Amino acid sequence: MLSRKHKHILLKFFSMFSVVRGYNILVVVIAQYLTSIYILAYDKPLKQVVFDLNLLMLVLASAATIAGGYIINNFYDSEKDLINKPIKSRLDRLVGQNTKLSFYFVLNFMSVIMASYVSFRAVVFFSLYIFGIWLYSHKLKKLPFVGNLTSAVLTILPFFAIFMYYKNFETVIFVHAIFLFLMISMRELTKDLENIKGDLALGYKTIPVVYGEKVSKIMLTILIVVALIPVYLLLYYFEVGYMYLFFYLSVLMLLLFLGLLWKSQTKTHYLILHNMLKFIIVVGVFSIVLINIDVVMNRI
Repeated sequence: MLSRKHKHILLKFFSMFSVVRGYNILVVVIAQYLTSIYILAYDKPLKQVVFDLNLLMLVLASAATIAGGYIINNFYDSEKDLINKPIKSRLDRLVGQNTKLSFYFVLNFMSVIMASYVSFRAVVFFSLYIFGIWLYSHKLKKLPFVGNLTSAVLTILPFFAIFMYYKNFETVIFVHAIFLFLMISMRELTKDLENIKGDLALGYKTIPVVYGEKVSKIMLTILIVVALIPVYLLLYYFEVGYMYLFFYLSVLMLLLFLGLLWKSQTKTHYLILHNMLKFIIVVGVFSIVLINIDVVMNRI
């Protein structure tokens, strides 16, 4: 049996893991490596990519920056989370605010140090990324449109770091990026619908708060229609291997999402929709291996 002290330490660990959303960071790390292996550096030997120390430093710098971003976001949203996420909020509060801020500064410092191993440009990139996350958490997320756009951009920036490292400017990569950007934009707007109660109480001027649920649903419908354009291009104009299975699945799920969206009225309904979009994004990450299923064997 664990002693009371050990239980307390374990709870603190899970609390911090909840604050930095370790599961999300793990998905980003996996996504960065899969993107590097199967898309950005597909013409390089597998070992050269996997054991590239510069790539590792960029991935770790991204992970540290994202973790710091979740901490500062949690810090500014602590009151709102008490309304929108009471159970998670109680777990998060097991770690004090001063401790969280200490971790925030340590993680950001580590991020810049790791970036400095790669290049000065990487240091500038991650310094601006850190500032952008702070500005979003402190000010921009409370603004309609600007908050959603900024959040989507900040989410895909870690992939931009890898993209610039490999300097691969093929059109298909931009089309993949547009689809991901649209999916993240939909997720952010759905999350705003889910959290409308807390946003309204604390004066966050999100799209659902300012323009209402109907306008938000119309915007989501438009985003779904627009998202079908990169899907069509990827299916019929670019070589995506067996990843076409994912895109057909994503179309079916988006149509189901659209049907449920216009029937949704409660927080639980929007939570289900939010999780549907997260599922599509996560499955999309692991579906990258389907682009060329023989690529690993051919490059060993």
